[in-house]
Amino acid sequence: MGKYKTEPLKLWDKAKNIRQRYYENYAKAHEKGGLRWVGGAWTFDAVPYGLGDDVFPLTSEPYGASCAFNREFSNRCLEETEKRGWARDLCAYMRNYWGSLYLDEYAFGGKFPKPDFIFQDHICCSHAKWYQVVSEIEGGIPFFCVDVSVGPYNEIDENRLNYVAGQLMDAIEWLEKVTKRKFDDKKFIEACWNDFRSTHLWAQICMENRNIPAPLEEKTMYSLYVLATLKKASKEVADFYEELLDEVRDRVRRGIAAVENERCRVMTDTQPPWAFLNVFRYLEKVYGCVSIGSLYTFGLEGMWVFDKNGEFVPRPMPKEKPKNREEACRMLADWHLCKPEYQHFYHPKLKSAMMIAIAKQWKLNGVMLHYNRGCEGLSLGIAENRLALIKEGIPVMIFEGNMGDEREFDEVRTMQRIDAFMETLGMKRLEGK
Repeated sequence: MGKYKTEPLKLWDKAKNIRQRYYENYAKAHEKGGLRWVGGAWTFDAVPYGLGDDVFPLTSEPYGASCAFNREFSNRCLEETEKRGWARDLCAYMRNYWGSLYLDEYAFGGKFPKPDFIFQDHICCSHAKWYQVVSEIEGGIPFFCVDVSVGPYNEIDENRLNYVAGQLMDAIEWLEKVTKRKFDDKKFIEACWNDFRSTHLWAQICMENRNIPAPLEEKTMYSLYVLATLKKASKEVADFYEELLDEVRDRVRRGIAAVENERCRVMTDTQPPWAFLNVFRYLEKVYGCVSIGSLYTFGLEGMWVFDKNGEFVPRPMPKEKPKNREEACRMLADWHLCKPEYQHFYHPKLKSAMMIAIAKQWKLNGVMLHYNRGCEGLSLGIAENRLALIKEGIPVMIFEGNMGDEREFDEVRTMQRIDAFMETLGMKRLEGK
């Protein structure tokens, strides 16, 4: 018997169904007279909602991860991209995505459904160039990109905010022009509010993992946070997170654990090697070690701030909905420029401060850092993060790999490093393991 009670997540099937319908709706949009668009998981997806309820997105990073999860398909995508002359040290998600396009194979079956327009934002070095190539491969798809590289949130002033908000205003006019549709400000404002709800609620859900035992573990959280990367501005996802927060709080009240033998707590960093998620099950089954998440899991789509006491907490919801298009663009820009995963593009100390706060507030025994060759953006400054954590007395393990290219991950070596790390933490194998 385990130390704690555990049970399946009641909303698990609902989360799977939302994700499945998302990819089906994109593929079948034209059959229903709707529009298709593509862009990144960080794109201001509330904006295209102003075009109508029959406009369906495909966000790039989750799609690249879906490709990576299927090793056989991923290898064919990566090899096809390499045959076309692209270097192996480019973003692994991007190479999987391009390979899928070159092969004209949709990861969920059939030919790759061609989008009607591209709506992207740019902070990582790959973002704009990713879709420039997509536009060219697909024969010149209309492409609009919003530059959000205006500095860390603590340095944002009116000029920088106006720069991003102004681009969103321009994007609306551009969307009307390329789609020949009238933009509906009411739908846009409602989508902005759903965006705020989704990203605030996800942060609230992650806060519950401060509890011992943790009600969620990271492998499960990947299937939950991803909904915000797909369509955070949808009412469906915002409402789902409300339900999920209720269920997770209920698990905490009843003492329901994600890992029944929890006796050690860690967090990871950046994207995992998607083809090798069994790493998490190894931690749990062999050592009773739960990964409570990571800055990536918490802050890729969750919104966080440091409060007056220096605690890392969910950013409070705006007091009221925006009143018009211009106000909505400003509020949306301000909300997203606060995103935790934007901050460490500018200096490692910003990321280190957030990671240290999580390590302390979530009562962790150690941190596992993925030196991820597949994502230069989110791995930027990771060696400096390691030193900052160690300076705070937090044990750190590093392992090398690639979130989207399974050829660059040594599973046996990583398991050996985990064994050694657990030994340094004083963790012995559970009986019979």
